[in-house]
Amino acid sequence: MAWVWQDRNGRFSALRAALFAAILAPGLFILGKILTGNLGSEPFTEVEHELGLWTVRLLLTTLAVTPFQRSLGWRGLGSVRRMLGVATACYVLLHLSAYIVDQSFDLVKVATEIVLRFYLLVGITAIIGLVALAVTSTDRMAQRLGRNWSRLHKLVYPIAFLALTHFFIQAKLDITEPTWMAGLFAWLLGWRLLPPLFGRRPPPVWALALLSLGVASLTALAEAFYFHLLTGVGMGMVLGADFSFDTGLRPPMLVLAGGGAVTLAALGRAAWPLLPRLYRTVPQPR
Repeated sequence: MAWVWQDRNGRFSALRAALFAAILAPGLFILGKILTGNLGSEPFTEVEHELGLWTVRLLLTTLAVTPFQRSLGWRGLGSVRRMLGVATACYVLLHLSAYIVDQSFDLVKVATEIVLRFYLLVGITAIIGLVALAVTSTDRMAQRLGRNWSRLHKLVYPIAFLALTHFFIQAKLDITEPTWMAGLFAWLLGWRLLPPLFGRRPPPVWALALLSLGVASLTALAEAFYFHLLTGVGMGMVLGADFSFDTGLRPPMLVLAGGGAVTLAALGRAAWPLLPRLYRTVPQPR
C-alpha cells in the first residue's frame, strides 16, 4: 500500500497522500451512514446512488487533471491521474455491488433488468469500460499494448458520455447535478479541440475564457429547453433562475466556475514570470 503515497522514485508524496485521503473520504462517509443506520427507508438504494454519484464525480475529476496540468505547467500533477482512474473503477464496482445487494443477490433478475432497461444497459457498458481502463492502466500493460494502449484509453471520453447518460436518465426530474456535470464534460471535450489550434503550446487565457463562457451559455440553454419540453414552462423563466443568486448555484454557474478555475490557473502561470519585472518597476520605499 505504500505505493499509494509514494512517487515513482519511492519518495513520500504529499500530493498523492492528500489525494488518497480525499478519495477515501466519500467511501468512509457512506460507510458511516451504513453503520449508523442513517440511510432512510431504502438503505441499499441510497448507497447505490451515493456510490454512483461519486463515480461520475471522480471520472470527471480524472479527465480534468490534464487541463489543470497544462494550464499550471505542473508536470507532477499528471502522476495522480492513474490513481483517480483506478479509484473511479473501484467506486463503480461498489456501485454495481450495491445494486446486486439491493436485488437480494438475484443475479438472474439483475441480468434481466440490465437487458430490459436501457439506462441499466448503458450503465453496465460504462462499468465494463471503466474496469478495462483500470486493469490496463499499469506500466506493464502500457508496454505490452504499445500504441494500442493510447487508443484504448482515449475511450474514456465515450465511456464518460455513457456514464453521464445513465446518470441523467436515472435522475429523472432532479437533473441539476447531471446537467452541470454534462456541462463540465462538454467543456472538457471543447478543451480537447483547442490544442490543434495552438500546437504544443497551452491554450491561451482568452481561448479558455471564451470556451468557459460558451459552454456555460449552452448549458443554460439546454437546461431551459429541457424543462420547456418537459413542463411547458417558458425558457426565459429558467434562464432567469439560472443567472440569479436567489436560486443558489445553478448548473451554468458551476460550469462557468469549473472552466474559470482552469482559466485562472492559466492566467496565473502567464503572469508569474512578469511579477519580478513588475516588482522592479514599482518604486520601493526607502
